[in-house]
Amino acid sequence: MIEENLQYVQETIRRAEEEAGRKPGEVTLIAVSKTKPVSMIEEAYACGCRDFGENKVQELCEKYEVLPKDIRWHLIGHLQRNKVKYVVGKAFLIHSVDSLRLAEEIQKEAKKRQTQVDVLIEVNMAAEESKFGVLPEETENLVREVSKLPDVHIKGLMTIAPVVEKPEDNAIHFHNLKQLSVDIKEKNIDNVSMSVLSMGMTGDYEQAVKDGASYVRVGTGIFGER
Repeated sequence: MIEENLQYVQETIRRAEEEAGRKPGEVTLIAVSKTKPVSMIEEAYACGCRDFGENKVQELCEKYEVLPKDIRWHLIGHLQRNKVKYVVGKAFLIHSVDSLRLAEEIQKEAKKRQTQVDVLIEVNMAAEESKFGVLPEETENLVREVSKLPDVHIKGLMTIAPVVEKPEDNAIHFHNLKQLSVDIKEKNIDNVSMSVLSMGMTGDYEQAVKDGASYVRVGTGIFGER
């Protein structure tokens, strides 16, 4: 099942890239493995998948210990400051930085471990009260503050779009996030690259690819319902 699902998702991504006039392989698929057993991750790994996304620090750490070391772990869930020390050095990319205080905690840990940490700024594009993330109009300010931290490197932006009936209903949020990243890139802020756009999940990843995503985060579409 996982192999067939992966194949379907990857083909859908390639088709969307083509339709959008993008180069094949521009978009990286993150298999969202939260709550999934190690055996399912091993199956996806055997199919060539190397990018996996986890919501919880503890789960990421446990899986990190027992699975191959060439896996790129993405922390895509909300990160509490008191959990930062566990994830620095294990996560390939932290997608959910939404405050200066969190970024400062990551900096403190990075310095202690003499390592560098790549992060994305999480933006709440639809201003949903139930979601984390900085508001679009506050994003540039936060980017400028975080950019001053020497061991924390902003690689781009991330958003979790609303749950919608039709994927195209989220096109506006994806388009606006892309535009926001272009605007910030034009400011040429030191220690900031806007090369990554993490957006789109099982229900709307095809739309996200068409609107410029570089990472899409697909869980149910690969591993099935929880």
